[in-house]
Amino acid sequence: QVQLVESGGGVVQPGGSLRLSCAASGFNLNYYGITWFRQAPGKEREGVSCINSSTDTTDYADSVKGRFTISRDNDNRMVYLQMNSLKPEDQTVNYCATDGGSDCDIYYYGMNYWGKGTLITVSS
Repeated sequence: QVQLVESGGGVVQPGGSLRLSCAASGFNLNYYGITWFRQAPGKEREGVSCINSSTDTTDYADSVKGRFTISRDNDNRMVYLQMNSLKPEDQTVNYCATDGGSDCDIYYYGMNYWGKGTLITVSS
C-alpha cells in the first residue's frame, strides 16, 4: 500500500531539460527525506540528489551539480528534480525513494520504499 510514483520522463535532445516529479501513495511524503536515484544499463544504481523533510539540506552527485535542482512543494505533496543541460550519460531509469526518515541521504542503503521508475532518453 505504501508506494512512491515517479513521472516526467521522456525523450529530450542533448542540452534540453526535463522535470521529474515524485508523489506518494499511502503516506504523506512531506514528512520524509526523498532521494532520487538513477540506473543505466550495466551500471550500478547511483544516488543523484536528495532533500530532507524541512528543505534546508540538499545534496547532489558530482555528475549533476550545477545542472540539476531538487525541490519540494509541500502544498501539493510533491518532490521535483529539475534537470537542465542534459547529456547522453543522463539516459537512465530514474527512481525516487525514502528510508522512512527525515534526513537527506544520497546512498541507497536502507531505502525501503521505491517507485517503479521513469525513463529518460537523451537523443539527438
